[in-house]
Amino acid sequence: MLKKRIIPCLDIKDGTTVKGINFIELRNAGNPIELAKKYERDGADELVFLDITATIEERKTFVELVKEIAQELSIPFTVGGGISTIEDVRKLLEAGADKISINSSAVKNPQLISDLAKEFGNQCIVVAIDTKFINDNDWVHVKGGRELTEIKTLDWAKRVEELGAGEILLTSMDGDGTKNGFDLRITKIVSENINIPVIASGGAGKVEDFETVFSQTKATGALAASIFHFGEINILDLKQELKKQKIEMR
Repeated sequence: MLKKRIIPCLDIKDGTTVKGINFIELRNAGNPIELAKKYERDGADELVFLDITATIEERKTFVELVKEIAQELSIPFTVGGGISTIEDVRKLLEAGADKISINSSAVKNPQLISDLAKEFGNQCIVVAIDTKFINDNDWVHVKGGRELTEIKTLDWAKRVEELGAGEILLTSMDGDGTKNGFDLRITKIVSENINIPVIASGGAGKVEDFETVFSQTKATGALAASIFHFGEINILDLKQELKKQKIEMR
């Protein structure tokens, strides 16, 4: 059984960490390098960095930021945003990223998942799925959550596993930034129906939310942003509390 991981997420826009609610209303949350160093000191198991407004022009800047981050960190970190080619991935891995996350580009071209897994290994290919519950079904969204697709979330999760993804980062758009707790329903559905690790994302607000998602679903990672950025929960305290609840932490 895989040990559980606590994973802070840094959404980066123009070189600064930002955070919103339901994918909108962004506010400044600080310097990503300083936050990354702090989270490593506090005991984070991994980090995720997402360039949420990635464009061709910004890509070069982001590669430089990844290099700076890599020099400061010893824990694994995943990078996502605007990645659509083998060359994009190569540059980010060479800059020091341990894993890359793809979302919209994978939906647009599912073969990309297989191509990247073949080139770099399954272990470093994370497929991010942004999901929203609409009309009695869970639907995949792309372009930073702005565009609804006709793909059902569970169907897509199963397919990306078949295509060679090593992990899924599952974000509930309904829960994002609300602090009402992880979306246990969709996390449970996805994590129980595939065989690769699932990171739960969207809605963490208190220590109990992490305990619940780990005890009631098969998620192996729990990702959060604002509660860590704004000092509402300390990662070291969180992990100690989870260990007290007999949850096996990395």
